[in-house]
Amino acid sequence: MNDRHDSRKELFDEWPDRYDDWFQTPIGSLVKRYECDLLLELLQPQQGETILDVGCGTGIFSIEILSRGPGIVGLELSRPMITRALKKARGYPFQPVVGNMMSLPFSDGVFDKTVSMTALEFVADAAAAVAELFRVTRKGGTVVATTLNSLSPWATRRMRKAAEGHRLFQKMFFRSPDDMHAVAPVDGIVKTAIHFAKDTDPESVPEIEKEGQALKLNTGAFLAVRWVKP
Repeated sequence: MNDRHDSRKELFDEWPDRYDDWFQTPIGSLVKRYECDLLLELLQPQQGETILDVGCGTGIFSIEILSRGPGIVGLELSRPMITRALKKARGYPFQPVVGNMMSLPFSDGVFDKTVSMTALEFVADAAAAVAELFRVTRKGGTVVATTLNSLSPWATRRMRKAAEGHRLFQKMFFRSPDDMHAVAPVDGIVKTAIHFAKDTDPESVPEIEKEGQALKLNTGAFLAVRWVKP
């Protein structure tokens, strides 16, 4: 694993336990379920593909992709987070790389698909980051990027906490579906999930999410975009 310095790295280094623990809570496990559903719908991972997972964190979503049969190169800024991912992915074709998504250490067109799960909100220049995803993807390959939707109550809550001094949330940039349409050179498919709030009764979540999906609301907290590289 090749290390790179970044001013945000130390901040992410503090988060592996809290990140994993959150997805073990009742509401966190539901968030994971619906985010995974939308991620897999857009990415459509296949046996034998090689997929780049940019900002793979502790591997929570990498494992979901790996279980469908592809190999993954997981890139992450934080060494403690990707070390956790490597442990989870034992037995799967998972190659860890420590690096920065703004300058991917790979040649052009080497991956069948690229995905970035909730990393763009920590990047000021989203268009430049997405351009890197496109660069390393083969022609006809799929690029999927997800981020926190600025139109959602989750973003409003985090912006308020940022104003109150929350260190991680102060580093975040919040974008809307229209913003994400504009960051790539080609048209993409934009969808959202997580139409419930953090303090919603978990028993009420399935009905709320079902209604949000049926109405095709663009205010879900989880904002996902799929592009095909021309």
